[in-house]
Amino acid sequence: MEISSLSPFKTDTIIEPFRIRSVEPIRFTTMEEREQLLKEAGYNPFLLKAKDVVIDLLTDSGTGAMSSKQWAGMLESDESYAGSSSFYKLESAVQDITGFKHLIPTHQGRAAENIFFTTIAKKGDVIPSNTHFDTTRAHVEHAGAEARDLVIDKGKQPQSDHAFKGNMNLEKLQDTIREVGSEDIPVIMITVTNNSGGGQPVSMANIKGVSEIAHKHNIPFFIDACRFAENAWFIKTREDAFADKKPIEIAQEMFSYADGCTMSAKKDGMANIGGFLALNSDELASECRNLEILTEGFPTYGGMAGYDMEAVAQGLYEALDPDYLRYRIRSISYLGDKLTEAGIPIVQPTGGHAVYLDAKQILSHIPPTEYPAWSFNNALYLLGGIRGVEIGTVMFGKQPDGSEKPAAMELVRLAFPRRMYTQSHVDYLAEVIISAYEQRKKLEGYKIVDSPDVLRHFSARLKPIKGS
Repeated sequence: MEISSLSPFKTDTIIEPFRIRSVEPIRFTTMEEREQLLKEAGYNPFLLKAKDVVIDLLTDSGTGAMSSKQWAGMLESDESYAGSSSFYKLESAVQDITGFKHLIPTHQGRAAENIFFTTIAKKGDVIPSNTHFDTTRAHVEHAGAEARDLVIDKGKQPQSDHAFKGNMNLEKLQDTIREVGSEDIPVIMITVTNNSGGGQPVSMANIKGVSEIAHKHNIPFFIDACRFAENAWFIKTREDAFADKKPIEIAQEMFSYADGCTMSAKKDGMANIGGFLALNSDELASECRNLEILTEGFPTYGGMAGYDMEAVAQGLYEALDPDYLRYRIRSISYLGDKLTEAGIPIVQPTGGHAVYLDAKQILSHIPPTEYPAWSFNNALYLLGGIRGVEIGTVMFGKQPDGSEKPAAMELVRLAFPRRMYTQSHVDYLAEVIISAYEQRKKLEGYKIVDSPDVLRHFSARLKPIKGS
């Protein structure tokens, strides 16, 4: 047979677009061991030791595997205190992708949020977003302002079907501006993808719409860009006008509508640490740099080592690689499909970095004030050593005045570290979740016995209500 006469091989299988050259062992524990470990940790998965976790899906922040090019760049880094060449490499990458004039590097995303909101926000201000995530909300409230969530209604309905459930409600945004007044809205934010709402994307049309409203009222518009590349892929695959665009071109257009962004480079920067604030305003950049010097470091390193800046500069481009994004999004939907086939309610459609289990439906016998998502998350650890994170009333229920009200949704987020786990890990994960779901009637609620005033989910200690 002539080689040229062969028909092209066609497959629907999406394989990992990388090879593995270094491996990390996993320590397996028994259920009896995990029961004791969880009790010692105050029934808070955050307080478990990583070595005692079989599959760690607590977060996708800084937990992924870096590439050979990133490691090579780290070896070539410049660790100069001022004027490091690694800074200028990172600056070039950020300016190329975002188009923003000024780069303010920080050790991670929440440091960028701290600098930004400390500089712009004051008591009585309102900062609208589709949905603020936990650290963003905490920094807004620490400055005395109100973090107001304006996601579309379908974004708060886990089973609803909408291609862009992370979209901001433009009518509510306009109502907020009329109610509050533009002078008391220092910035309008939008999170891409919308982490608290199931990792759901925001459409280009919505980003443009928010931008137009903001600029009509002379309000700066900023993007929380942690997962900008994943959002760009959803725009490419779900918004017809962008089907033939490259992810980097889509990202560049997204940023073109904004005045700046905050970024945790531990997500779509593909690095283990790092972040930045990027913006166009000369005056605001100067104010933020003054605070950066006080809290982070000199403006050409800002809390990052040179090798970290090298890793992020390379990682920002790797996150926009179409083959990587195709694999990344499909690996999430693969688990979502298996759970949906088993009848387990999840946030639909699956998001970009995580599968979100709908604990409000799964544990309908446990009221929100007894933390059903926390309960189901702990069950996953007990049964199979799986560590996820609650995004529900423990995380978002406590109000600035100290009162508590149920969160809009009770979710368990299973966030996938980038380039880390294989299909067999995901198959095992599905088996554990299905087993926990089949035993859901045995699960009980929890109560908080000790917690801090801010971001309590990180260090709170709880007890099962039945056993207390």
